[in-house]
Amino acid sequence: MITSADHRTPGPPAGAAADWTIPQRWRDYTPAEHAMWDRLYARQTAQLPGRVVPAFLEGIERLGFAERGIPDFARLSARLGALTGWSVVTVPGLVPEAVFFEHLSQRRFVAGRFIRTPEQIDYLEEPDIFHDVFGHVPLLAHPVFADYMQAYGEGGLRALRFGSIHRLARLYWYTVEFGLIRDGAALRIYGAGIVSSHGESLYALDDPAPRRIAFDLRRTMQTRYRIDDYQTNYFVIDSFEDLLRQTVETDFAPLYRELETLPEIEPGVVLPGDRVLPPNPPSGADSGRRAP
Repeated sequence: MITSADHRTPGPPAGAAADWTIPQRWRDYTPAEHAMWDRLYARQTAQLPGRVVPAFLEGIERLGFAERGIPDFARLSARLGALTGWSVVTVPGLVPEAVFFEHLSQRRFVAGRFIRTPEQIDYLEEPDIFHDVFGHVPLLAHPVFADYMQAYGEGGLRALRFGSIHRLARLYWYTVEFGLIRDGAALRIYGAGIVSSHGESLYALDDPAPRRIAFDLRRTMQTRYRIDDYQTNYFVIDSFEDLLRQTVETDFAPLYRELETLPEIEPGVVLPGDRVLPPNPPSGADSGRRAP
């Protein structure tokens, strides 16, 4: 989620447009930067089949991700726009919440342009273009998930009026970034923070340590999350259709007021009413540690 907690930001930085977008400057990427994308892409696409929701792999194919090198956003947006009306725009880094939500509400996904270095291949603090584009964009080719992302942006603009951004951020974190989905008797990954991570795409499904809890909107928005390690709990949705339905049919104003009266839930805590799902059978691979 490319947002800044600093509401005092007076405007976009030098060189950025009023909506905080900047040119991607695709021709400026070096051969080493393209090679890093190819290295990350090869590693994840070899690992994800059988782990990720099938719609993600379909999006990769339909959007032409197999072409070598960092995607050109102009070409990517043309393909994506023809499928669901979304586009990908470049921003210089963290943007204010209102800017982020406005872009989503208009079916524009914001992405940074930098890519990690070889020294950062398994860990970096700020999301790079591989996380933003490989992790997020393929599912924007899925019509229902694309509608959910737009609905989230519209909800974010409303949440600004209620002072409840931190509650709504948890919904994004536990769905868009670190969500799991049921696929028959198995669990699959769909969150961008998992699919773009070599280590967590193993850990989230195989490791017995984290709690995998059936998704409940109120429960999810009560739950804190951690940013410094793998998640200690994941929320599991039944389908993208159900996630969208709960989002668009819920009146968030009374929900925000109710949440103000309820206790915060720490990561990893299991409540009496939670439905905890077992991990998938282990693959035998070492899950390692954090790798965004």
